[in-house]
Amino acid sequence: SEVLAAEAASCLNRAMAALRDIWEEIGIPEEQRLERTDVVKQHIKSLLDMMVAEEQSLKERLLKSIAVCRKELDTLCSELQLGPFETEKESTILQMEKNLRMRVEELQRQKQERKQELKALQEQDRDLCDILCTALFSIDSGAVPSLEDLDCYRHHVASLNTLKEQRWEEFVSNKRQIILLMEELDHTPDTSFERDVVCENEEEFCLSKDNIVALQNLLQQLEARRALNEAVCAELRSRIVALWERLQIPQEERETSA
Repeated sequence: SEVLAAEAASCLNRAMAALRDIWEEIGIPEEQRLERTDVVKQHIKSLLDMMVAEEQSLKERLLKSIAVCRKELDTLCSELQLGPFETEKESTILQMEKNLRMRVEELQRQKQERKQELKALQEQDRDLCDILCTALFSIDSGAVPSLEDLDCYRHHVASLNTLKEQRWEEFVSNKRQIILLMEELDHTPDTSFERDVVCENEEEFCLSKDNIVALQNLLQQLEARRALNEAVCAELRSRIVALWERLQIPQEERETSA
């Protein structure tokens, strides 16, 4: 600062000397020279005052920004369930403002990312719950979720996806067997549930626990009917064989009837 002050004084002295030479060459009287010198002094003072005011305004803006950032940081740390942000004690006002502002921007980004992931998880959860007929995951949509909440939600959605895949495979497998049994028994679907099972648009079938149980029951009923029919057929064949024996029907005629 001493070097700067010396340079400024030197510049001022050179400028005043140059002005005096000019005024002398022009022939400006001493009284007017004094007036002009006073104008120069006032002009320099005004310029310096303006520069000081501008820098003071900058300082006030920085302090105001620091206060705003601190307040916003407190809110963000609370929402994100983080500890308070500690600034370096030896930091200058400029460095402190920069550090706080960058931290605010970082936490705002984290908040936005968490809320976006929450929204995406909720959309997946709703779709899966519609298919599986289960209750939605319990979470406060208005609050910023913690990292633990998001991790728990991810595992929940993953488990629902696994359950959906398991039930879908079971549905497709059972449906295939049911259709074959209905064809074999010459059975036409006569209930709304049976029609839902054999319909072509498989995506519309609700993979609820009750529907899967009902699907298994339907398959068991059809298998029982087939088993009963097979037993009846076996008994009838046995009676036919017995009658063939009593009537002494030739083997060739038996084969033709069979």
